[in-house]
Amino acid sequence: MADDAAAGDSVPAPSATEIAAAWRRERPGTPTESIEIVTPIWWLAKLFTDDRSRALREAGIDAATLDLLSVIRRSGPPYTLSTREIARRTLVTAGAISQRVARAERDGLVERTPAGTGRRAVLVELTAEGHALIERSVDTVLGREAALVSCLSDHERTALIATLHKLMADVRRRTTPEEG
Repeated sequence: MADDAAAGDSVPAPSATEIAAAWRRERPGTPTESIEIVTPIWWLAKLFTDDRSRALREAGIDAATLDLLSVIRRSGPPYTLSTREIARRTLVTAGAISQRVARAERDGLVERTPAGTGRRAVLVELTAEGHALIERSVDTVLGREAALVSCLSDHERTALIATLHKLMADVRRRTTPEEG
């Protein structure tokens, strides 16, 4: 029995085309036109996520901290943003941002200061240690991801970027609950 399981591990998974064909065969009339698009996107997301996790471990940073430090670093000098702006740019809740900032502050990567606006606004600034960590991490992560998509020509990249933007905008429009 163990040999059968081991042998099964070497059998390639069915392609998205094969999965769609099987559903059409087994359930005629079932909408299958999305399978050859959505399934590879899910598979790629898993592969990219797993690879990014390995790269982050090598760089000595977790995904949440990378996200936080990246947003602040991309803002440009003086590398300071309000917690509200960080939340807006990361699409993460204010509570999650507060936790990320507190952890990064404990680790010496950022410093918090009052915004001075009379409200509870807080500014978050990269420390020298945080700046050095994000510089190393970005090179590691983005270098690895550039290598993973290097099989695409410039023309293919441009076309894929445009197609993904179109799909993302429409999916967001269709899946975002209306505010009432």
